[in-house]
Formats: sequence, structure tokens, C-alpha cells
Amino acid sequence: MSKPKLFSTHVLFEEPRKRLAEHFDVEYWTGGERPSRSEFLERVAGKDALVCLLTEKIDRETLDAAGPNLRIVANVAVGFDNIDVPACTERKVVVTNTPGVLDETTADFAWTLLMAVARRLVEGDHMARSGAWTKWNLDQLCGTDVWGKTLGIIGLGRIGRAVARRAAGFRMRIIYNSTTRAPEEIEKELKAEFRTRDEVFEQADFLSLHVPLNAATRASERARS
Repeated sequence: MSKPKLFSTHVLFEEPRKRLAEHFDVEYWTGGERPSRSEFLERVAGKDALVCLLTEKIDRETLDAAGPNLRIVANVAVGFDNIDVPACTERKVVVTNTPGVLDETTADFAWTLLMAVARRLVEGDHMARSGAWTKWNLDQLCGTDVWGKTLGIIGLGRIGRAVARRAAGFRMRIIYNSTTRAPEEIEKELKAEFRTRDEVFEQADFLSLHVPLNAATRASERARS
């Protein structure tokens, strides 16, 4: 009995490749760039399953190109803005995503950026590699301390909370603003103080934004500017 056919718009890691190979006849996109729209539509034709990224638009045109065999679209991303979920529902195509898998990773990277900015790491790296650094001075690329400063967080969701937990090691004061105020137990755990958005902007030494980019956040930024 032949296996159902699956097209993946990117090569997966070894473990999921092995698992998929047990159940599917898998075709991977291996090009250096993302597949063009025409190439994507051609590759998805006749497939039973699709694994994709946010870079691929899954709309009615995609579903028409895939044909009646398509049963699942697995989006390797937290969001699913690229997928016409109602159109998939009409055709009984299951849509999945991967929420939560990069919460801690994203928080790590937010702290990487915070520390790099505070300590002027990129400037120092460039100076050392370019050969321009010839001597040390007392005030050279001092940057600023992170220890004991105030961290402002806009959006205390899963990632915002993960960022706040990391701030404890630096004895930072945490202030935040979010569409929905966090439960009291979360505020106590993180020692986070709820403030208005303007108060966060005014009082924070460092500001970490963890909100989706949508019409509401764009409008908020335009209003502030």
C-alpha cells in the first residue's frame, strides 16, 4: 500500500524526518531561496499533507492547486497569519501550528540583545576585528550597567514573563504594561509592577516589547508619535 504524499517547504531536523518517512512519501524543498509562488503551487499539487513556514501563503489558490487529497497543513510557526483558516475549514483541511516552542529561546535572544546594547558589544567587536583598536582607555566603550536597573516590559505574555524571570538574576525592578493585567500571583512571582504604558516608557532604563504587530499596535504607535 502506497504512503500518503507530503510536501515540506523546508528540510526538517533529523528526528522529524525519520518519523515522517515512516508514514509519508516526503518531498522536501531544498533550494537556497524560498520556493517561488509558481513552484510552490506546482509542488503542492496532489499532496495529502503540507508542512510550511510563515513565508508560504495558504489561501484558496493553494487549496485549489493541492486538490481534494490535502488533509492537513502543518505550519511551523507560532502564528498562522499566512493561512486562510476558514477556507481550510470549508474543505475539511486540518491546520496546526507550533505555539510555545520558542518562548524560552526568544527570551534568551531578547536578553542577548539587551546585554549587547548595554555593553556596546557590536561596536567593540567591530573595533577589534577592524584593527582600529590599538589601546585601552578607562572610559572606552563603557556602556551601562544592567544590574539594579529598571526593565520595562510591554506585553507580559509567555515571552514577556520569561524575560522578566531572567531579570531576577540582575536584581532589576520590573515594570510592565499589557492589554490584560497579569494575575496577582504572576505579579508576585515576577515582582512585576503594573504601570500605564507612558509610565513604563518614562521610567524604564531598558524596554522590551513583546506584542504582536497588528492594526491595534500600529495605531498605538502612530498615536504616540
